[in-house]
Amino acid sequence: MWDDRAVTATPNEPTPEPTELERAWQAHIDQSTELLDRLVVRHRERQRRYHRIDHVEAVLRHVDELAATEPVDDLGAVVAAAFYHDAVYEPTHPANESASARLARRDLARLGWPADRVERVATMIEATRDHAAAPDVDTAVLFDADLAILGAEPPSYRDYATRVRAEYAHVDDHGWRSGRAGVLQGLLDRETIFHTATGRRRWDEAARRNIGDELAALRG
Repeated sequence: MWDDRAVTATPNEPTPEPTELERAWQAHIDQSTELLDRLVVRHRERQRRYHRIDHVEAVLRHVDELAATEPVDDLGAVVAAAFYHDAVYEPTHPANESASARLARRDLARLGWPADRVERVATMIEATRDHAAAPDVDTAVLFDADLAILGAEPPSYRDYATRVRAEYAHVDDHGWRSGRAGVLQGLLDRETIFHTATGRRRWDEAARRNIGDELAALRG
């Protein structure tokens, strides 16, 4: 978990160990964490209840887990997409993914990433709008890491659903039940919810059970 307490090193104190986020950022993105610090600030915005920095941490962990068994082509690009996929998040805004992709393009270009690699990251981010057909393994890994919460233990899933509802507090109960049920039913109607063999094996059955339970509650 990101520790937001200020730490100041003195000559008599050891330099603090890098956090989980810092290690991932420095391993795959850049040695400087200036832009990471700005991302963390974004993920502390008041309108966020689920799409906060702990969600990014979870997605990064799942990316690592999936990459251990799936033939990922560019792990660094997947990690960058995981960092930035919810960088802009405003529930009343219909184009969060496009805005997040624009921010990723700007930041990664500033860090000197090649243009074609930057565009690959942006394309993966934009594809998280609906998590539909994944054109390649890298995108499939990002999708499954992002949706892994669907296959969590029931208490964790219920906490996720509660937090997402809180992000949409501006939507009345009728509108929420209708809209949320449509999204969930769309997931159940897919042949597979997850795009990688690992994701299907690990989370598909539990995800269908969790989603079915939530749908029953919404419709009840």
